[in-house]
Amino acid sequence: MPTLSIAVERSRRAPAFTLLAAAVAAAAFMLSGCGEQASHGPMQSVPEVGVETITPHTVVSSTELSGRLSAIRVAEVRPQVEGIVRKRLFTEGSQVAAGAVLYQIDASSYQAAYDQAVGTLAKAVATASAAQTKAARYAELSKIQGVSRQDYDDAVAAWDEAKADVVADRAALKTAAINLGYTKVVAPIAGRIGKSSVTEGALVTAEQTTALATVQATTEMYLDVTRSSADWLRLQKEFASGQLQQSGTDGAVVHLVMEDGSTYAQPGKLLFSDITVDATTGSVTLRCVFPNPDGVLLPGMFVRARLEEGVNQQAITVPQLAVSRASDGSASVLTVGADNKVAKTAVTADTASGSDWLVTSGLKAGDRVIVAGSQNARAGAVVKPVESPAAADASGASSASGTPATADNTSAAHS
Repeated sequence: MPTLSIAVERSRRAPAFTLLAAAVAAAAFMLSGCGEQASHGPMQSVPEVGVETITPHTVVSSTELSGRLSAIRVAEVRPQVEGIVRKRLFTEGSQVAAGAVLYQIDASSYQAAYDQAVGTLAKAVATASAAQTKAARYAELSKIQGVSRQDYDDAVAAWDEAKADVVADRAALKTAAINLGYTKVVAPIAGRIGKSSVTEGALVTAEQTTALATVQATTEMYLDVTRSSADWLRLQKEFASGQLQQSGTDGAVVHLVMEDGSTYAQPGKLLFSDITVDATTGSVTLRCVFPNPDGVLLPGMFVRARLEEGVNQQAITVPQLAVSRASDGSASVLTVGADNKVAKTAVTADTASGSDWLVTSGLKAGDRVIVAGSQNARAGAVVKPVESPAAADASGASSASGTPATADNTSAAHS
């Protein structure tokens, strides 16, 4: 029986030995694999990131502000005498010259008043001449006591009165001539005339509030826009420090964007800024002027003015996708140092320049900003920087064209 019990005990231990042998073999295989991987290097390689090396370049700082156009001169035509309109002597919507007759008011009564004034003046002149002759004769007679002193004084007084009558009658004649001239209603300025509010046969008066027509000089057009006083102060400081320079020889250049999105061919210029800040809006009014030789611009048209505020010769820009913002609005970028370690750098980037942000603080020339692969990089990690082809192509194209970029201060615009 001892032999049988030994055989049974061996049969029970066989599966345990088999499992132990399998475990030992698996462990040996894993150790072998780890040793092979250790001999070939780490399991994860250093991530590659696309970087753009900061190079200062020229950027034109601009702002888009909206407003409505107005004519450089506007004159409302009103009658200055009362009467019936006999003729309208212009075509509505046409160009009229300064002094051109627009309406003819019935002049018969004014012509009669003028003729009467002419006769009155002639009578006064004749009376004054007779009074002068009499006064001169009495002056000689008074020397030899041919007339009394009282008669001589009366003759001199009559002459003075006659001269005064001449002056008054001459003024009355001038008034009559002016009123007669007012029966021809003329254009006060040259420009395009609108529709007429009266027709032939209408009664007009000198005190009426309704204009007969309106003439607008549209060879040049005004555009009044507003911007915040804070932005205005910032620009003044940047000009004073030399960071910005005037983009035009006669001041800031203004380009007009039409309602359909097209750019007006004729550039304008900034005339002046108001000297008073609006207490309600905290804004300053800017007036721009645009040439309009072909009459494309119309009064009341809604447009956007792209105001070139100045030129920054040492501007720093980064792609907008490279800038991340926190919940409080603060901006930051990931940079790669000389040791290829990633660092998070706080920047000030509040102005758009095409597809880039204009960075005013936080970066300097030579810094390498991560523009691609930032999801594989974290602060303090080592990365393999590769110059971004898109950034290199854009930089090369900008250098080849010689055209400065444009910074659009859309955040500062006020309608």
